[in-house]
Amino acid sequence: MDVIDVTLYTRRDCPLCEKAKGAMRAAMTLHRLPVTLHEIDVDLDPALQARLTNDVPVVYVNGREAFRHHVDVGDFTNYIRNVAAPQQSSAEATRPRRTLSSEACVPCRGGVPPLTAEEREPLRAELDPAWRVVDGHHLAREYAFPDFATALAFTNSVGAIAEQEGHHPDIQLSWGKVGVEIWTHKIGGLTRSDFVLAAKIDRL
Repeated sequence: MDVIDVTLYTRRDCPLCEKAKGAMRAAMTLHRLPVTLHEIDVDLDPALQARLTNDVPVVYVNGREAFRHHVDVGDFTNYIRNVAAPQQSSAEATRPRRTLSSEACVPCRGGVPPLTAEEREPLRAELDPAWRVVDGHHLAREYAFPDFATALAFTNSVGAIAEQEGHHPDIQLSWGKVGVEIWTHKIGGLTRSDFVLAAKIDRL
């Protein structure tokens, strides 16, 4: 059986990175997976730092992105087994379904460029069509409700998610209506975490 090349893009003092590495090592040991694991600190490579910004950990398997932010033992094991298994209809491994709402918002350290239009579009396509990218600067959506109390309850729920994720939108509350705007204030533009937060809000 061929050895599968796995690369973990990480950085120091990153709890999510340590969790991902621990899950992969546990899977490799428990299930004797044919994996060679490489760990790369993105902060040591300016090109990687510019490309991945704060979106770590990211895991590549045989040169293709497989996981971002979250890896667990089961998903990693299944992914590797799919790569290792003979493929009758396709040479590509089956990737476990990942959604923006399952990711974590990653704090922005600043000094990174906002997402380009080309980078934004596939992320926007994962959101409800009601979300708009305004002037390339922020995401905006308006929610309608039958009364003030329901709108207020929704606002409080959005606030709870924002506190949990450490990423805070601008919220406009009025009778039967809540407007939400999201962007990354440190860079004055959009990052992946803005789309992650929007997806989480849509699940309310």
